[in-house]
Amino acid sequence: MRTLSDYLRDAEQAHGHLCAGQVLGVRMAMLGLQKLGIDDPQSNKEDRKRLVTFVEIDRCATDAVAVVTGCRLGKRALKFRDFGKMAATFVDVQTGRAIRIAAKESSKALARQMHPELENKNQQQMLAYREMADDDLFTTQWVKVELPPEEFPGYKGERIVCDLCGEGINFHREVCHDGKTLCRSCAGERYYELES
Repeated sequence: MRTLSDYLRDAEQAHGHLCAGQVLGVRMAMLGLQKLGIDDPQSNKEDRKRLVTFVEIDRCATDAVAVVTGCRLGKRALKFRDFGKMAATFVDVQTGRAIRIAAKESSKALARQMHPELENKNQQQMLAYREMADDDLFTTQWVKVELPPEEFPGYKGERIVCDLCGEGINFHREVCHDGKTLCRSCAGERYYELES
């Protein structure tokens, strides 16, 4: 596995700046990979294919997790669950083992204690999060994640057409309603409104 400094440099470049969230994301992903026994998915194609990562927040840490793991939305290896938590679950699809790692709220207070000489909260956290022991920074839980075939990277499934709008639907995301096959938007789950 590459060094923390190497990953932080890559995360900064990919994200556009370095912040406490980036440090957390890099450390979280490094710990997840280490616990699963996956060395470096960025340089080892076989390791990259065996990893699926669920992230629970759409903030800076998520970009850092993607940098370390090589998991991307477009490769169907990065899954977003909008729980608003600084947490991620790393799944080894070969073994079925999965570990969920979450940042401890107490790490913020510990960062202030470790570096009271720094007035800027982000600077305190960036430095302290590099130095803290994993147990002071994160909680870890071995978990079970059921991944149906359509959730695996590289899955090729049939494409269904929405009876209402005519748009294609992939990966069994269709909804059956009143005898019709609908996309989630037409079934009422849309995040947008149509202009009149």
